Amino acid sequence: MAEEKKHHSLFHHKKEGEEEEEEIVHDYAKEEKHHKHVEQLTGLGAMAAGAYALHEKHKAKKDPENAHKHKVQEEIAAVAAIGAAGFAFHEHHEKKDAKKKSEECDP
Repeated sequence: MAEEKKHHSLFHHKKEGEEEEEEIVHDYAKEEKHHKHVEQLTGLGAMAAGAYALHEKHKAKKDPENAHKHKVQEEIAAVAAIGAAGFAFHEHHEKKDAKKKSEECDP
């Protein structure tokens, strides 16, 4: 038992002398689908944040006592909408890159 090499992790499945010789295959179609899904979700998030910003703008006009609070919340929602839209734009380009790589690999 003193001669055996013990692994302290649960994820070591190789025995001594074995080498992994797997060819890594990248599924670009799956990656494209993932980026499309994330792009759509972030687009919805951007729309929801924009709608909330408009809602808070309306509340600021209707409730002059708490107008400052509503204006701050409006600005926060607007920033969230811009951030979500930027991330959706980023995912759109990632999707295009994955599609291009997929077409290069499978002519």
